[in-house]
Amino acid sequence: MERTKADPRVLRTRKLIMDSFIELSSKKEFKDITVKDITEEAMINRATFYYHFEDIYDLLEKVLTEVLSINLDYERYINSQLDEETISNIFIAITDFQKSLSHRCHRGYEDTIARIIREQLEMIFYKLLLKERPNDHEDGLKMAAVMLSWGIYGASVEWRRSSENQSPEDFMKQGIPYILSGLK
Repeated sequence: MERTKADPRVLRTRKLIMDSFIELSSKKEFKDITVKDITEEAMINRATFYYHFEDIYDLLEKVLTEVLSINLDYERYINSQLDEETISNIFIAITDFQKSLSHRCHRGYEDTIARIIREQLEMIFYKLLLKERPNDHEDGLKMAAVMLSWGIYGASVEWRRSSENQSPEDFMKQGIPYILSGLK
């Protein structure tokens, strides 16, 4: 009987590997973590690791995507409007995610992290824009989602770089009115 990736045993093993990686990343830099470290921590063999992930970079990407998805919690935005509260909550989730990475696997993988953040934001903003403007041109909504995702990500980088003494909420309050006036 062939097991699929939806099989509870497969899902449990995948979660075990990801949890082991997260645990190791709190003790070591990403560049120092090996597949052997992960398989020992998870108490699995190499073949099992490679059944679930192409390599350690694939694992990194999947873990970051999953952790960010949990932080962003898209379900919370399904019934929201694209307003000050929603943008602020998204920004806070992004800054919390980036803070959680600051002493883990962040160094040297900023491009991967940035891409994952922007892709997740783009998906959320596109769905919010589509819900608010169902009759607008799809390409225009996609472009607006891209611009919003890059803008929010850029603002989070700027906050991390220069404003950590200021809360993410206060930082965003300065710019949100200008963003929203452009969306109306």
